[in-house]
Amino acid sequence: MIRSLLSADLPRSRLVTLLLVAVVGVLALAPFLLPGTKALNVAAKILVFVLLVASYDLLLGYTGIVSFAHTMFFGIGAYGVAIASSRLAPSWTALLAGSVGALLVSALLALVIGLFSLRVRAIFFAMITLAVATAFQTLASQLSDLTGGEDGITFKLPEVLQPAFTLSEEPLLGAALDGRFFTYYLLFFAVCALFLMLLRVVNSPFGRVLQAIRENDFRAEALGYRTVVYRTLSNVIAALFATLAGALLAIWLRYNGPDTSLSFEIMLDILLIVVIGGMGTLYGAIIGSALFVIAQSYLQDLLNAAGSLVQGVPVLSALLSADRWLLWLGLLFVLSVYYFPTGIVGRLRLASEKAGREQAARVKAGRDKAAR
Repeated sequence: MIRSLLSADLPRSRLVTLLLVAVVGVLALAPFLLPGTKALNVAAKILVFVLLVASYDLLLGYTGIVSFAHTMFFGIGAYGVAIASSRLAPSWTALLAGSVGALLVSALLALVIGLFSLRVRAIFFAMITLAVATAFQTLASQLSDLTGGEDGITFKLPEVLQPAFTLSEEPLLGAALDGRFFTYYLLFFAVCALFLMLLRVVNSPFGRVLQAIRENDFRAEALGYRTVVYRTLSNVIAALFATLAGALLAIWLRYNGPDTSLSFEIMLDILLIVVIGGMGTLYGAIIGSALFVIAQSYLQDLLNAAGSLVQGVPVLSALLSADRWLLWLGLLFVLSVYYFPTGIVGRLRLASEKAGREQAARVKAGRDKAAR
């Protein structure tokens, strides 16, 4: 059953399996295990980034395409839900209309970008996508009548998803059965379903062709595969999943603005998480997103606590200041790349495969010795 759900793409490492079970288990029970608004917000952000990073890994890790327009599709999904929900009555119809409209816009843009840009060299494609994403962010900031400009759009959700909604006055195992509870589980089950769909894509014959193009596009072309077509399809599929991630973010925040979903910082975060988790391993999106978002959210608190312990020490107190959290986050990234050059999942899989080969060699040597 599990093998079928995972499209026969098992973690292939005990440590990876344990990490995945731990992360998914905590996310599944977050409303019960993590008291407080901030902790639940962090869990929801991890879920959104899992889907967003996994969709980008389809491009970078499986197809070998470097794109800087991924946050544009992310923002289209968020704006689609925000615009539809602000102009229509708060209902499931508004959420559906906004999501479908955003998906259509993203599919069209991704198709146009793919067909006109993927024929050029990789560096030129990256620059083109960066230019398009920057232009889109500027446009979103200036079209204030449609997008709310720099102030963004605040909107209402269906009644069951509104924070004021309460199913029962009595908490369930310590968790309040309110609108945030149901919104969180909407995110959780949607991300789980979409992640399993992505696993199915990368483990299908289509996904194998994408990996062949990543390894040697000239050989794939010689075998009869239209590499431009496959790259364009990969770009479109990744854009659609990023759009859905943006829609889920808007639903959770009940707000969207340029800095919320279109910021270039989000694009940098995606790249960092892909590298930390491991390119070409969708499971890396889960582990990398959890580690990065937790570090990003709690590093300042940790530095505050550490700084109070060394208060008065000239150099150390300055280094452990909460204002230096970006410095420490960068240092953690450098160390992770140094010790895990293929990402956490890639490194753990290689270690597991090496241990398996050594064990098989020992068993074979023992049998040969017994035979003699």
